[in-house]
Order: sequence, then C-alpha cells, then structure tokens
Amino acid sequence: MDTEVLVVGAGPTGLVLADELRVAEVPAVLVDKLPERSALSKAGGVQSRTQEAFDQRGLLDALLATGDHPAGTAHFAGITLPLTRDRHRHPWRSIPQVVIEGFLERHLAAQDIHVRRNHELTGLAQDADGVTATFAGGGVLRSRYVVAADGGHSTVRRLLGAEFPGRPGTVTLVAADVRLGGEDQAMTHTRSETGHWVSVFPLGTDPQGRPLRRLSMGGPGRSRPREAPVTEDEIREGLRAVFGDRVPLLELRYARRITNAARQAARYRHGRVFLAGDAAHVHLPIGAQGMNTGIQDALNLGWKLGAAVHGWAPAHLLDTYHAERHPVAAGVLRNVQAQSLLMDQEGTRDPDVAAAKHLFAGLTQLREVQHHLDDTLSGMGIRYPMPGTEGRPLVGFPAPDQDLGPVRSHELLRPARGVLIDPADGFAEIAAPWQDRVDRAGQGVTAEPMLIRSDGYVCWTPAAGPDNGTAGLESALRHWFGEPH
Repeated sequence: MDTEVLVVGAGPTGLVLADELRVAEVPAVLVDKLPERSALSKAGGVQSRTQEAFDQRGLLDALLATGDHPAGTAHFAGITLPLTRDRHRHPWRSIPQVVIEGFLERHLAAQDIHVRRNHELTGLAQDADGVTATFAGGGVLRSRYVVAADGGHSTVRRLLGAEFPGRPGTVTLVAADVRLGGEDQAMTHTRSETGHWVSVFPLGTDPQGRPLRRLSMGGPGRSRPREAPVTEDEIREGLRAVFGDRVPLLELRYARRITNAARQAARYRHGRVFLAGDAAHVHLPIGAQGMNTGIQDALNLGWKLGAAVHGWAPAHLLDTYHAERHPVAAGVLRNVQAQSLLMDQEGTRDPDVAAAKHLFAGLTQLREVQHHLDDTLSGMGIRYPMPGTEGRPLVGFPAPDQDLGPVRSHELLRPARGVLIDPADGFAEIAAPWQDRVDRAGQGVTAEPMLIRSDGYVCWTPAAGPDNGTAGLESALRHWFGEPH
C-alpha cells in the first residue's frame, strides 16, 4: 500500500477527515483536482454540534480567532427562533466555508500533511486487499480504503456507478457575497408583495473592517440556466424589487447560481470505498446544513477507519457509518425541502403555501416547537441507533460536557480515544482489557457515568440493578471497541 486511506476532495469534509485520520495515527493522502483552494465563501454558518466537535479536538478557539465570527439566532424557513438562544454551549456562528477550509489546510500543513492538488481522479479499481486509484497523467496510488469527499458531482461516485436517487433541480436561485448600504441587513429574510425575496446573513468583515453579507435572492421570473453569469445589474434589480432604493449594492465580490436539487446516495459504503459530504447528499443550501452534515460524516467515519486500519474494529463497525449517517442526511433533505416550500422560493404566491406558512409561523411561537426545530438544525438532537438505547436517555446522543475537576470531559476526547467516565471508581476491572483504546476518568468527582465513543457520542450508561450498574458495559466495549488484546 502507498497509504492506508486516500481521501478525494479537500473541502471541509475531506479536510476534517484527514485530520481525524491524523489524530488516529493513520497514514492518509488527501488529493484535490483543483490547482488551488477556492476563494468562494460557499456555506456561511457553523452549527452547535460542529463547534462541539472542533472543541473536542482542540481546534475551536483557534478557528474563532481567525476573524469576526458573530453568533446568530436559528431560523427555520426564514422564521426566527429567538427562544433557542443560549440553549447549547456553542451558538450558531457565521464562519464562511472558505475560512474553515483555509484554517484546516494550514492546521494540517503544520502537521506536515499537505493537499496534493492538480490530482484529477480518472480510475478506481477494488480488490480484496485495497483500492487502486488512477489519476490524469498516469499517476497511480494504492490504498486500503478510499473516501469520496469530492462534492455533488463526485467523480468517485460516478466511477463506482453508485445510485444517487432524488429530484433534479427545478429552479435556480442567486447566491452572492456582497457589501450592502442603507438599512442594517445583518440577518433577514424579506419578501415583497410581488413574490420577490432576499435573504441576508452576516459573513464577518473584509480586510478593511467593512461588513460582508451572504445574499440569496429569487422570485417570479428570476430562474436562469445554472451556467448563466450573475451580473451586478441582476443583483441590483433583485434588491430593488424587495427594498426599493433603501438597500443599495456597494460591492459584488462573487456570485453563482444554485439549484433546489435534492439527492442522496442509496448506499454510503461500497466495499472499501465510502461516500461522504456532498458526494453522499446534495440539497438547496439553507442554514449551511450541507457543510455541517458533511463534517459530521467525517467525524463519524474517521475513528472507525482508524479502528479498521489498526486491526481492532469489530466486523460490523464500518457498516455503522451508513446506518448512522444515512438517516441524518435524509432528515436534512426533508427539512430543507419543507423550508424551501414554506419560503416559496419560486415566488409563486400560492395561497395554499401562504396559508401553511402562516399556520406554521404561529406554531413556532411555542417553546417546544422552537426547541425541536433548533435540535433538528443544530445537530444536537441527532440520536444514532445503538444497542442499549431503551430506558437510557443519553445513549446515542452527543455526550454532555461535564466538569471532571482539572478538565472538562470534552477535552478528554482530543486524542480521539474512547472515554469511560467512572466517578465511583467501580468499572476499572471491566475496562482494563481495553485500556489501549479507552481512557477511564472522573474518579472521585460528581459526574454522570458513561462510555463515550471517540466521536463524542454516548454509547453506554449504567442502569440500576444488583450489579452496581455494570450491566452491559463489557458488551458495549466489545461492540464499539472490539476484542481486547
């Protein structure tokens, strides 16, 4: 083998996966067909669960230090959800994808891991032992596993012949990075009586300290062929249709057309090849859910590939990637399609849609509804299907951060090992055979006992019983961390 894992695509999904493999001490090669990193902002927000994951690896503070990344309030279909503020340790933040990519690429380079650019994949062949990848110009690389993180038009997916069912795009919208004048448009979704609409979200500031905005717009008659260039006049016309002359365009930094296509790969695993990020699921970009979902794909898959490479992965472990992540992306597609319908992005002014949104907006005034939507969008409500979830409300969810005296529990995940929180010091004998891959912590402190996977998800908690709560612990250790040495 030339390397253990080949990661194709150096967007956020591929970069995070490369770092997860680094932490797991797995040799990997990261390639991208582009000659240099894109300067486009693309996605514009980082959800709570993604920030928790960066914090678990010790990256969040350095990422936030890269610039002005204001916290925002969640929304669903343009309806603000103010009752969700401060529910999680990390609020939604505006951090453009281009900033995240630059940060992660510099972080990897500091660890002597560099993106191999100008590597266009042209062939892929699997056998019992590994995968042979061929590149334009004749280069060949042999690896044990391959991960496709190469976007919605994935070359890997095409070479696999993988099914990608769903709906093609029926309309195009404009997305642009701009500077605006006039009224403060920090975060709004505004619609005119004629059906034209404009959404504006913060993107931080430019080098001169001037506020930048991510702008999306659409409405009746505004759909154009995807390849048609977006002009400044088109942006000005769209702003004028909604705001009149109150919000002028000061600068157009870049613009592109996006579609409402919604597709998801039928299978995320194809032998030794895995699909992740936009290679596995595409949808209209609302709330940066595509980028956040892709990053979570990488966090779920990375430690499992590490376990397989190091030889202790249970036989079923790699299959849990599809079992856990496919339903999550299916849920994202559903909520994005629901938001798109309620926002009437084609500007149809359908009275039935208007009535549905009016009713829905009323429901969102209920605290329980806002919290449910916030859990859906933030990633904090994800619950993976796991053994032992019945009667154990924490199992399958992201682990709560606990004070363990000198450290917080999330800090213990930085080596990407499992963590067993054992406040009563009663699990030492059971956990000892797995000490090479699971750390035991929290003795003598007030904390909830639990077993946490390397990606930060609870996979066991004790139940009351004559065995002092140890029931199922050995089974959970075997299930997630393999046979002990």
